[in-house]
Amino acid sequence: MSVEQLLGYLHTYPPRYGPEWGSGGIFGLKYYRGLLYFTLAFEGETHFIRESGEKRYNFELVGPAPVSGGDTYNAVECVDEHLYFGGWIHAPAVYEKRRISFVNKYSHLHSYNIEDDSIKLLWKDSIHHPTKWAGEVSDIIYDPYNDRLLIAREDGDENLGIYSIDRDSGKSERLREEPTLKGEILHDSVFFASGANFTVGLEKILTLDLIENRWQDYSVGNIEALDGEKVFMPSMGDVSAAYNRIFVFARGGILVGNPINDEEFKYVRLLDFFNFQAPMRTNALYLNGGMLIAYNAHHDAVYRLRGAADKIKSIFSNTIASPTLLLYIAPPMVKIVGAFGARITSIEKMGDKILLATSTAPNVGAEDATPYDTGYRGVSVINEDAIQRAPPPVSISLPAMLPSLAKNETGYGVFGGIPLDGYREPRMLLYSSQDNELSVYEYDISLPLNPATRDKFSISPGKNIIDLSSFSGMVSFSLKNEDYKGKIRIELR
Repeated sequence: MSVEQLLGYLHTYPPRYGPEWGSGGIFGLKYYRGLLYFTLAFEGETHFIRESGEKRYNFELVGPAPVSGGDTYNAVECVDEHLYFGGWIHAPAVYEKRRISFVNKYSHLHSYNIEDDSIKLLWKDSIHHPTKWAGEVSDIIYDPYNDRLLIAREDGDENLGIYSIDRDSGKSERLREEPTLKGEILHDSVFFASGANFTVGLEKILTLDLIENRWQDYSVGNIEALDGEKVFMPSMGDVSAAYNRIFVFARGGILVGNPINDEEFKYVRLLDFFNFQAPMRTNALYLNGGMLIAYNAHHDAVYRLRGAADKIKSIFSNTIASPTLLLYIAPPMVKIVGAFGARITSIEKMGDKILLATSTAPNVGAEDATPYDTGYRGVSVINEDAIQRAPPPVSISLPAMLPSLAKNETGYGVFGGIPLDGYREPRMLLYSSQDNELSVYEYDISLPLNPATRDKFSISPGKNIIDLSSFSGMVSFSLKNEDYKGKIRIELR
């Protein structure tokens, strides 16, 4: 089947029955041996598209209908004729009065045999609790040395950590207890990103030597960025391995390094606006030796406020400063190659096309369950040469109150991390309520990483135009004095 024929099966998926919190999305996009696979959440529906047509599976091997869920972290891996897919599923879903019970919520791992078109349930796990759940499967990594599957589990209340699962029997063994979202193989070790994603973010890198079966841990909490200041709550996204280094994509930036190769981890501030813009609930794609990743504007959010704490979380999660930005990372360059809506949930390459699964709505939480997915989901297609073309025009706008509040509450006041590659006339419009001083930090992602340089600009009350065309690479910013009435707008042209 041609790429064009495969694309003909894809369309927009409007809200349909699937009780959960907000919107799931399209996850696990994988094109392998002529097969196009993805999971539609929250409907709990997997799609297998091949020359013979489209096959759908609704997790009946886990439990009875009606189901909801499926996957929200792109847990998919391919080995020979097998496609492994994981995540979580309510089977059956129990919904009542804006609440969903987790009593039937299972974490799962399946195997799809491409050659004989068969599906096998390898493993499932549940704690059968009405309000708590067993850690979801958020990543699947094939260990080629020991011929096993390693799964990461961070999102949940119990049974978190890293597990080994036999590819034939489904027998599982818990290797680590720390909550772990993603991992990747580099040389002869697997690097796992560990931490509590919705409270403190990335805390440790756990490494497993596959040859000697030996663990080594590295603390990465409270690491300063290249501009000299720490990053607030670096919630984890995907993990990639390139250039003999590990790249952990997170809220506020990228952690880069490889202490096994005597290069300590360092943090590159990237698209940090003191909101919840982050590379979460999406995946990184290896492309032409580099990496393609989306920093989503609206992936998780508070919907209804039920107290003072929710008010703060709502401001943080519902403030949209920038479009979702698709980035191509090829050190020393970080280049914006696309600007999109609320979020990109999955990325895959098919021929000379790049598939981008999208959703218009975020995940929500607390008691905000609905009997259907709240987002409009679909698949956009761009040409692979988008990474070589000029970047799109982008506008970023935020109140100066955000970095000022952050500085007052957390002590961290640097914001930004704006990629300038390809832009001829970038500028900042700063509407200030007082005399102030703006620091501009300039850096890139050259390897090994180097500290940022700093320039200062005097700011007067009213409209200030800062020409950024003399800077290159990436820039972040800080204001000397807090400004709760000002406004900041960055225009990339």
